[in-house]
Amino acid sequence: MGNAFLKVASIYFTIGVLAGITMGIIHDFRLASVHAHINLLGWVSMAIFGLIYHFYPQAASTKLAKTHFWFHNIGLPVMMVGIATQVLTGSMAALPVAVIGSIVVVVGVICFTINLFKHVGKGTNVQSGNKFSV
Repeated sequence: MGNAFLKVASIYFTIGVLAGITMGIIHDFRLASVHAHINLLGWVSMAIFGLIYHFYPQAASTKLAKTHFWFHNIGLPVMMVGIATQVLTGSMAALPVAVIGSIVVVVGVICFTINLFKHVGKGTNVQSGNKFSV
């Protein structure tokens, strides 16, 4: 699961960088919030999730981790489409799309948090093999 998060994070990173460069080249920064969300929720958060799941394989192998992965990767693009559509068209009709995507991401993050509290500190660290707890 950690590898999947890291690979998808790199895709979000590429999209975020390309969006930022494009906005700079054309001097149109209306989608700056989309750019920021892709970089923070897509690249940074998902890379951190991937590293945590790598170092805590007992958490990575759970149904919560899989649910987290899919909720995050379904919710984030839906949220970005909703925000981008609202910004570009000026129409509030896309607001429900952004809200639904946001809620799906939040549910995924809650799955992640529950997963960590259930599994981190109750197993073996993948690096050292030593038992530890928090």
